This record gives sequence, structure tokens and C-alpha cells, in this order.
Amino acid sequence: MAAKLGVNPTSLYNHVPNLAAMIEDVRSLVSARIDSAPLRTRAWEEGLGEWARSYRRAFADHPRAVPLLMTHPVTASVLLAEYEDFAVAARAVGWPDRDILPLLTAFESFILGSVLDMSGPTVVFDPRGQEEQFPTFAAAFATLDDEDPDDPIATRAFEMGLQMLIASARPPR
Repeated sequence: MAAKLGVNPTSLYNHVPNLAAMIEDVRSLVSARIDSAPLRTRAWEEGLGEWARSYRRAFADHPRAVPLLMTHPVTASVLLAEYEDFAVAARAVGWPDRDILPLLTAFESFILGSVLDMSGPTVVFDPRGQEEQFPTFAAAFATLDDEDPDDPIATRAFEMGLQMLIASARPPR
């Protein structure tokens, strides 16, 4: 971070007390773009979808921040407010308190995993030259020719997975 700013790393600590505080500042900046209002104003499933897409967009420009942010607990009030909205909405549809954090973690794992997927090569697998050994996979791979070359899988995979998560986001009875 210091190198990008063209300063000595120790001079960053003139502005923040420690690494944990710096990480929370980064988390606050990125997380401020997440819109949790749909969790408060929309039906559960619709609100989850809008919130998840907002979360993904907020981190899409900062995929390298994801591993860094996973190294410290969340204390940033901007993100804790988002979590509060999630918890209130989950409780309102019947999720018991003991299951709210695992539910949130499942959504976050999926969303942040999608962000990391977006930051890598547009296609991370390539069976070309091995079609005889993997014919079914190669046939599926060949369908990518009909896709957007800049985003052949990531967004479609995100939307597909999000719909699956949302479809199972009602509490068990």
C-alpha cells in the first residue's frame, strides 16, 4: 500500500495506529458501497439478491483487498451496520439467532469467492487438446464461444449460484 502511495511504509503509521486499524479503514472504504437497504425494504428473497449484487459490485474493483480483509476481525461500523440489517431481516423470516452468522458467512463466502473469480483469468480451465480424455467437459467448454469474451462465466455463475442460495435461504421448519 505504501509503495502505491509513494511513501515509506512506516509513515503510514503517522495516520493510523496499527495495521489492524489500516485494514479496517480499507474495509470501511470498500464496504461503504454495499447497499443493505433492500434487506430492510424488500421481501427477504428480493432483498437478499439486491444486497448480494451490491456487495459483489463494492468489492469487484478491489479483489486484492479480499484476502487482506480476511486476516482481521470486522470492527468497522459501516460493515457491522450492514450485518445488522442482514441479521434483522434473517430473524424476521424466522432464522434463529444461532444460525444467522453461518447464513451470513455462507452468503459472504459465495459473494467474495465470486469477486476472486472475477479477478482471475476469464476462463480458468482449458481442456483443449484433451478432448478425447474429457469429452463432456470439452463439449461444455466449447459453448463458451457463444459467451461474452470479457465475462464468459463469472457473472452467469454468480447469478446462478445466488439464485440457488436464495432459494434455500428460508429457515428450516
